[in-house]
Amino acid sequence: MARYAQIVGWGCYVPERVLTNRDLEGIIDTSDDWIFSRTGIRERRIATNPRETTATMATKAAAAALRVAGVSANEVDLIICSTSSPEHQFPATACLVQDALGAEHAGAFDLSAACSGFVYALTLARSMIATGAAQNVLVIGSETLSRIVDWSDRTTCVLFGDGAGAVLLSASEEPGGILASVLGSDGSGGELLSLPAGGSRMPTTLETVTGRQHYVKMDGAAVFRFATRIMATATREVVQKAGLTLDDIDLIIPHQANARIIESSVHRQLKIPREKIFINLERYGNTSTASIPLALCEAIESGRIKKNDHLVFVSFGAGLTWAATAIHWGAPVPVSQPKWWKEAQRQGAYGAARARSTVRRLLRKYDSLAEDIRVSEIELPERFRVLGLGKRGVKKHEQNGNE
Repeated sequence: MARYAQIVGWGCYVPERVLTNRDLEGIIDTSDDWIFSRTGIRERRIATNPRETTATMATKAAAAALRVAGVSANEVDLIICSTSSPEHQFPATACLVQDALGAEHAGAFDLSAACSGFVYALTLARSMIATGAAQNVLVIGSETLSRIVDWSDRTTCVLFGDGAGAVLLSASEEPGGILASVLGSDGSGGELLSLPAGGSRMPTTLETVTGRQHYVKMDGAAVFRFATRIMATATREVVQKAGLTLDDIDLIIPHQANARIIESSVHRQLKIPREKIFINLERYGNTSTASIPLALCEAIESGRIKKNDHLVFVSFGAGLTWAATAIHWGAPVPVSQPKWWKEAQRQGAYGAARARSTVRRLLRKYDSLAEDIRVSEIELPERFRVLGLGKRGVKKHEQNGNE
């Protein structure tokens, strides 16, 4: 029997701090008119609290998606976190989310495909469900890009914002869900959008730090030309692959990178009416892997999506990468809010997960101490065996030796 991957839950989170174009006028040589006319961005959200990170935002978005779906964290089989600003090189940010949610039975890993990553992750999740390897998969896009942009470079710092979005995909016998995907890459353009230092090719040194090589670098004109071409091409390909036509598509949610890119590629080239294109770029800027799930949540909340609609998500990013997926929306919207006692139960489960994680950390420290003691018990008699000394005689022997 065929298994279909349906989106049954969704959630998002953005930091409270709003950074407007007017605010940026006091930081760099720019203006609200200059930024908006070139990008379509008026403001973005910034994670100013150091405790607010890619993992904490991802966890909040994921918890919201589980709440909408009415699924507990223990029912999740896999967590995929797509990010260009991970918590660490390792461990994976997804593992930190797994721990915070208390998803005891879930595998977890990060996926790196820059701004295309969320659609890449959806495609992988669909495959896992279709093959029977997973029943419920959390797909997350989360970014704190404000911490890797150069705030003295007006060509890049005005573009990016922070935030997270997540969806829960579940196996279903009902036809629909993710119908088709198109993934692509062209590594010859890798240098057009990159974070040069911090990897194995250019490890962190005093020179890389002073040379500002740990910030996003972009050839804006080249990326613009690539994006306007590939967004239209990928959309056509995925619609055809799904057995649909462009007229069948009720809503396109493109990667929210630049309003002019969306206008040129989706509206003009594909001749998609503006009312069928969802854009929230003005309020959030480019949140990379989080942009499509953030836009999806807002589209649902604003009544732009209804059951049996056909959607297309399309994106491009560093790599160079691109991705598109066609979806037959099966979830009823709006979804009724969970009863208060169910929400209390859910919050209690997250509290228990935090307590369990703390206990495990303490036990590991205890185990490490116990192991040190066991090792010393073995090594000391062996070390001083010829002298006939046990553990209690070591200190006396060392004192005598010093004498």
